Amino acid sequence: MTINTTYNAVRAAAATSRSATLSRTAVRSVRRNAAPSAASSSSPRAFATAASRQASHRMSPSSPSSSYSSALWKKQTKTPTAMSGQIRTMFIQTESTPNEDSLKFLPGQQVMESGTAEFLDTRSSMASPLAKKLFGIPGVKGVFYGPDFVTVSKAEDHQWSLLKPEIYASIMEHFTAGHSLFNDPNSSQGSSDTLILDTDSETVAMIKELLDTRVRPAIQEDGGDIEYRGFGEDTDGIVRLKLKGSCRGCDSSTVTLKSGIERMLTHYIPEVKGVEQILDPEEEVQLEEFAKLEARLEKQRQQREAEQGFSL
Repeated sequence: MTINTTYNAVRAAAATSRSATLSRTAVRSVRRNAAPSAASSSSPRAFATAASRQASHRMSPSSPSSSYSSALWKKQTKTPTAMSGQIRTMFIQTESTPNEDSLKFLPGQQVMESGTAEFLDTRSSMASPLAKKLFGIPGVKGVFYGPDFVTVSKAEDHQWSLLKPEIYASIMEHFTAGHSLFNDPNSSQGSSDTLILDTDSETVAMIKELLDTRVRPAIQEDGGDIEYRGFGEDTDGIVRLKLKGSCRGCDSSTVTLKSGIERMLTHYIPEVKGVEQILDPEEEVQLEEFAKLEARLEKQRQQREAEQGFSL
């Protein structure tokens, strides 16, 4: 029994010795392999350099996780700018108007130095590089410049969801590149229809002042404008106006003229008997065709009533 116990104790001691030897060997191996990295990490400057390299690798354009950020960065650097070496950004806002087919775009900077300007076809848009570019977008049928906004009108069969991206891009490219709004610099002054002249009577001067200070700001808020075309001072007492921008062809334009402008002018100026809208030849043709269509539909309705023997 004593021999066996002694033998077993010897074997256990030998096993413990071998295990300790292996553990010390493993520790020395680990320390030897980790020595360079430990030395580098012990230095704050080396640690910062390593961290910077890792961060650079994570944000590298070649890194799959940063593909979206890289694409956005490239897009920003390729944006044309008026100032070399700098990146200019522009936030364009949009505002709805009473006219569903007109939308107001605000580039966040001055558009017209004074007055307004309107383009109704490709031929007239040749005077303005921006208007020409906007008319190149299928579905755009009108462009209007205000003091700090651009109103774009579309055809009824086109959707804003498809037009807005191209309009945004055209306006942003024009203003960030610093291009002129007109080919002729003098055109940026716009019209001066409400400018009071020395030859104007007191009544006409009052009409112009009210239109310019009370009516025009409110209408421009909706992306449109008015143009004074005359006053029948010695005849019928009618003030003749032309609606522009989003007010052109708007369903509420009649309400604007009668319930708004006419009521205010007749209240402050007794000589004014009413307000009348002046139409372009194209608008007159459209109204005539619309009246013919309404008459045709009414005639068809009456025929159906006669055939059915009762009123619908």
